Amino acid sequence: MDLDEARKVIREQHRAVLATMRDDGRPQMSPVLVAVDDEGRVVVSTRETAVKVRNLRRDPRLWLCVLPDGFFGRWIQVDGRAEIVSLPDAMDGLVDYYRRTAGEHENWDEYRAAMRAERRVLLRVTLDRAGPDRNGLALG
Repeated sequence: MDLDEARKVIREQHRAVLATMRDDGRPQMSPVLVAVDDEGRVVVSTRETAVKVRNLRRDPRLWLCVLPDGFFGRWIQVDGRAEIVSLPDAMDGLVDYYRRTAGEHENWDEYRAAMRAERRVLLRVTLDRAGPDRNGLALG
């Protein structure tokens, strides 16, 4: 699958399972919401204290299985490398992420305060590979 085609799917389908690598080599998986920013990176909001963030600080590789809202239907897998953006630098990206996944917030000051209180970070993922292709293989 072409990376631009994968981005198109992610712009339409925001539910995903994110996998990172634990220090012992086992996967750690988390349900997340995903979006695509203006630079074509996949973005995810999470907490600074989350295990996935600790894993990504050690090894920036991650894998996402993007699913439709009803679970069954078109799905894709993308592989990439994450950049972790912490507050205060993450705030504009977190606002943009919310708009892309949920629309306008009724109180942006309240949203920003919640992001600070929850110690949110923004994961910016540069995609390396996407799949499956017509043969069921993940291609870059």
